Amino acid sequence: MRKAEFASWDFYDVGLPSLASSEVLVKMALRSADQRTWKAFVRRYRAEMRKTDAARTLDLLAALSRTGNFSVGRYCEDQTCCHRSILRELLKEH
Repeated sequence: MRKAEFASWDFYDVGLPSLASSEVLVKMALRSADQRTWKAFVRRYRAEMRKTDAARTLDLLAALSRTGNFSVGRYCEDQTCCHRSILRELLKEH
């Protein structure tokens, strides 16, 4: 879902910017035309998610998922090169 459509669809209750990739990595992902660049992005995004705020948020979501249902959403044009797939893996790992 595009950012401009968030309010009109009324899907999201809480934003979690601590799970978003940094601006530097967003730019890197947008220009990743090859697997080497994508792999570097994945490595760096995972490193960002090991930082305190992000790691605690992942731990919290993992704990909540054991007793409740919720969705974590984000819009990406191309899901094959999107941090959502990495975020899904990180949540499973936590």
